[in-house]
Amino acid sequence: MIFSYKGYTGEAFIDGDSDVLAGEILNIRDVVTFEGDTVPEVKQAFRDSVDDYLDFCHELNREANKPFSGKLAYRTTPERHRQIFLAAKSQGKSVNAWIDEALLTAAEKDAAYIVAVD
Repeated sequence: MIFSYKGYTGEAFIDGDSDVLAGEILNIRDVVTFEGDTVPEVKQAFRDSVDDYLDFCHELNREANKPFSGKLAYRTTPERHRQIFLAAKSQGKSVNAWIDEALLTAAEKDAAYIVAVD
């Protein structure tokens, strides 16, 4: 299960050794975990872990890790680069705007599998 809360993403899985749902906040340098016996419990534990992490960073007067910078390195072949350029040009867009729109369309299609716990 993948969760989203306050811009953070968490993933929970079944821990067969301890028979609980265990999880971790993804895409940050710090290690923040959570667990619960039921889906509602693990969702609440995820929210609590995000809130506790943010409070802990605030108490230490340090900035919490941000999961994403907004910068995405993308490499492709020269031929595909040319095709993308031509497609973007034909729509009056920059390559960056065209790629952003194409990736957003694909991401929205798959976003149905992410549970917002806000």
